[in-house]
Amino acid sequence: MAGARTYHARALVLDRTKLGETDLILTLLAQDGRRLRCVAKGARKPGGRLAARVELFCECDFLVARGRSLDVVSEAGLVDAHARLRGDLARVSAASAVCEVARLTCYEDAPDPFLHAICARALRACEEAADQAHLDLAAAAYALKVSAHAGWRPVLDTCCACGDPAPSRLSALAGGLLCESCARDVAGAEEVSPSQVAWLRALLGSTFDELLSAPVDDSCATWLLGCAHTWCATHLEARLRAMEFALSV
Repeated sequence: MAGARTYHARALVLDRTKLGETDLILTLLAQDGRRLRCVAKGARKPGGRLAARVELFCECDFLVARGRSLDVVSEAGLVDAHARLRGDLARVSAASAVCEVARLTCYEDAPDPFLHAICARALRACEEAADQAHLDLAAAAYALKVSAHAGWRPVLDTCCACGDPAPSRLSALAGGLLCESCARDVAGAEEVSPSQVAWLRALLGSTFDELLSAPVDDSCATWLLGCAHTWCATHLEARLRAMEFALSV
């Protein structure tokens, strides 16, 4: 039972950092949407009681003891191992991209239950995806949905600079679609087709179930993941190495 110096937290494992010879520092996304950083002692020791329960993507019920600098995991009960992600490079890559964005969009002092719910659903989507194209679609949808929730929603109906109803270019730096006139002043504004814009809207407005059942070709899905990568890298001001790797798979 949790006491004054301990607490329970149901959370997803987003990241793991080696500490000493056998320990790990875990970055967790708690069910209330907060980011937690805890030490899992002995988690790298073969046969250790925590080793199989604190793998990347695992969802666990943790019992955590409060520490001076970092809290310490006392117990971990596995809730969902997301086992279908294991042993599949493409699925691991997509799930890693999801967790990378999740880690950069949650905060220790800002509860937001939506973040845990959508991250868990995105990981399940990576398990359910039928092919590489739908894996790319799931990762791209998660990245754009979470960015929009955080306040970085792309403008996809009109030119984000002048309001022209017929925009034809896309710029993450500008904040969305641009008309030809406004795009002349924005470096790197990419020409986009109506079908590509429709797909970007679908990523934001459709459920994961709808996206996983939608017909999409490999080139379109790769382009969408590239757009999501550029959008998140620009607005989160971070290099997204896991998403870069997913694009190379």
